[in-house]
Amino acid sequence: MTERQIRIFGDPVLKTASAPIDTIDEGIRGLVDDLLDSVRPPGRAGVAASQIGVNLRAFSYNIDGDIGYILNPVIVETEGEKEPVDEGCLSVPGLWYPTPRYPFVRVVGSDLDGNPVELSGTGLLAQALQHEVDHLDGLLYLDRLDTDNRKAAMKEVRESAWF
Repeated sequence: MTERQIRIFGDPVLKTASAPIDTIDEGIRGLVDDLLDSVRPPGRAGVAASQIGVNLRAFSYNIDGDIGYILNPVIVETEGEKEPVDEGCLSVPGLWYPTPRYPFVRVVGSDLDGNPVELSGTGLLAQALQHEVDHLDGLLYLDRLDTDNRKAAMKEVRESAWF
């Protein structure tokens, strides 16, 4: 398959909640291949299907060289209090802001064969799982920022060359 272009802030697909995947067919298999190819470049921790223009509940991840995917992910457990973590997004290039995230997260979903998949962890994995599920819910990390940081981020977006 192929690495797909990442959709950028302002594209309506990024603010639309993604539909569940009901049937695994060649289209879904192709989507997973594209997600895996799109998450491989250096500096990418995750790519949601919506970021490549497909509003279906799937994402790929690349954490410390561990590359994979999950279909229909749902956050089923969090631990600790949300803490601000520096976060950026491929769909909002060049911006980094402290985003409140749980320190531990567990996500369940399935693979292409319908087998259950469970991902859980702390640190970057916990952050990426929350970030990618947010994408599938039509949220960007900017939506999670406190008022002052959100104002600053939106100003930076408006002044950016890519907007």
